[in-house]
Amino acid sequence: MVETEAYQGDQGMAVRKPSPAAADLVSTLKKALFIIGSTTIVFVALRNSLTYHLQHFWGASGDFWQHQWDKILQTFGDDPYFLMVYGSTIVSYFVYWSIGILYTLMDTTNKPAFLRRYKVQPGTNEPVEPWKLVKCILWVHFNQFFVGIPFSIASYYLLALRGYDQSPQLPTFHWVLFELIICILLEEVGFYYSHRLFHHRLLYKHFHKMHHEWQSPIAITAIYAHPLEHICSNLSPVFLGPLVLGSHVATVWLWVSLTILSTLNAHSGYHLPFFPSPEAHDFHHLKFNQCYGVLGVLDLLHGTDDKFRASKCFSRHLMMLSLIPPREAYPDDEPKGKTVKGKQC
Repeated sequence: MVETEAYQGDQGMAVRKPSPAAADLVSTLKKALFIIGSTTIVFVALRNSLTYHLQHFWGASGDFWQHQWDKILQTFGDDPYFLMVYGSTIVSYFVYWSIGILYTLMDTTNKPAFLRRYKVQPGTNEPVEPWKLVKCILWVHFNQFFVGIPFSIASYYLLALRGYDQSPQLPTFHWVLFELIICILLEEVGFYYSHRLFHHRLLYKHFHKMHHEWQSPIAITAIYAHPLEHICSNLSPVFLGPLVLGSHVATVWLWVSLTILSTLNAHSGYHLPFFPSPEAHDFHHLKFNQCYGVLGVLDLLHGTDDKFRASKCFSRHLMMLSLIPPREAYPDDEPKGKTVKGKQC
């Protein structure tokens, strides 16, 4: 049951109000729903807008996206194994590095200079150490090819055993939206518990410590991890949704792309305007034993975000809808709230 506190109302009657813990839970649920809802709305808006403008520009007839999918099948064939294994690898590699390289250029050149105002941890990785960057790039490629491809092969056979949508017709737009919501929820559960497990003292030093070499992460460190951790904590939670739902390969590609964009942002070290907040996961890298999840709901339920909520970082943990950097909007010396001892967040 949710704890409540009693106080006297205007008419002298006892009124029950939610406790701070209950209020925090409601706040976190609202944020989680906002993330899911805003992602869905943006996806719907982009889909409708892109469909209209692309159809108008190219003069495509019928369903634009189905037409594009038909072109992919005509070019690469409709072999389910090829599409699921190698198609997924190509899509994930392209999305990861097309965005990751932009962040990496920012981290190595410190340009454009004005974006440094949006650093979550100012003064770190300005610029990033070359030897650490090279090591990260090499290890990420190892995980993408020597771990990722075998995982994709295993995923294909699991999906084939379960049975999944192999139709040349794309699933309906509304069904894709439903699948994405389920995938988000299943990933949250899978990632939170697997991630927290790798922080157990018997596992941390052998596996997860590698990822935490970056106390101030950069975008491409998202899958800089021990291969076992990469399988259990990065790949498997993402695969849970498509496996449970028997998703079409096109939905898998879309879902994988969204998760890559999300984790690149979470590790980027930049809290940019109109982007989801990376504050929680950046705080995790800074303090190690806080903020294990993606949405934050399970962290609140298990009490693994108490220090984060007591820090100034939590005040900045929102999507900034203006060009004012979060650290300027919510400076460290602001009297509101408590500051966690140690390195400033």
